[in-house]
Amino acid sequence: MKILVITWEFPPRLVGGIARHVAELYPEIIKLGHEVHLITIEFGEAPNYEVVDGIRVHRVPVSPGKDFFHWIANMNQSMGSHGGKIILEEGPFNLIHAHDWLVGDVAIALKHNFKIPLVATIHATEYGRYNGISTREQHYISGKEKLLAYNAWRIIVCSQYMRYEVERALHSPWDKIDVVYNGICPEKKHRQPDFDAVGFRRRFAKDEEKIVYYVGRMAYEKGVFVLLNAAPKVLWEMGGNAKFVIVGGGNTDRLKEQAWNLGIWDKCYFTGFMSDKDLNKFQTVADCAVFPSLYEPFGIVALESFAARVPVVVSDTGGLPEVVQHTKTGIVTQTNNSDSLAWGILEILKNPGYAQWLIDNAYESLSTRFSWSKLAQQTEAVYGRIIHERSQTVW
Repeated sequence: MKILVITWEFPPRLVGGIARHVAELYPEIIKLGHEVHLITIEFGEAPNYEVVDGIRVHRVPVSPGKDFFHWIANMNQSMGSHGGKIILEEGPFNLIHAHDWLVGDVAIALKHNFKIPLVATIHATEYGRYNGISTREQHYISGKEKLLAYNAWRIIVCSQYMRYEVERALHSPWDKIDVVYNGICPEKKHRQPDFDAVGFRRRFAKDEEKIVYYVGRMAYEKGVFVLLNAAPKVLWEMGGNAKFVIVGGGNTDRLKEQAWNLGIWDKCYFTGFMSDKDLNKFQTVADCAVFPSLYEPFGIVALESFAARVPVVVSDTGGLPEVVQHTKTGIVTQTNNSDSLAWGILEILKNPGYAQWLIDNAYESLSTRFSWSKLAQQTEAVYGRIIHERSQTVW
């Protein structure tokens, strides 16, 4: 079959988790014998057309807008004109696969113009991010999400939690939604034989300090403030021998102020953005990864820690308890509860044998539950169902 994929981010443009998702899923779809054309936007020096791991990538220019929503409209218009050209020149296509509301307008337009069934992956919802809809902007985005969900032949989500959320927030029928987990390529997290691990580790902590880290965006829903609130209890129990490393770009002023007010400033290190190369090194010398999210549709960061062989502590929100099996592949704690989070971290730091057992189980789960080749087969099954139903239907 021939699939047209539409996404607003694709490497080297990395905004959230969508870029990695599409870059790792579709090479496996191609291995199953399918042809994939992907439309995304121009970025840096990346060519306007190239073949990446079998994916035929088309990057389109986007005119600047007066604000973000105007820019999104310009992006959809540019993608639409180029998408129509691809369909006419490279078609016929069996399916259009859209990733999130930002490309919903172009996906819906191409669906109706060319009578091609649309499948949509909803990676998160505005309702979930803000625990409700209140502002005008939130109403607008939620409306776009509902429109995309309504126009999709089927909807793919990354967890059972998201299936409930899309049903509730976007008013989508339960039996229209398929769950296909996110995956990871564990071989990308291999240890680097030629680097000085001890010297590298000393950039972040003293030799006697255990490294507890968070990596990700500095958004409120990621719950970094909960980790900082848990830090004093962890430090007390560990005799001060712990260092909290906060990895990621974005505005950290409020978090730094919180660390100062808690009296733990000397035990915190805000690294800012860290390259993948350095992050891979860093994870091999860290002792505990913590993801204390208030909202998390899936939690691919947990999988990345599994692959890096770092023990994981997460909150019990969203899809995280589906990814991390409590006391088997990691520790699951109560959302927005710093005492519970501190307990989870201490379980890891104080019990190295137990931590290693969790690491081994977690790494094994990557091949049994989160292999992209298996997830591609599940996605292919969704595609096959849509194509069969389309063949029985008068448009």
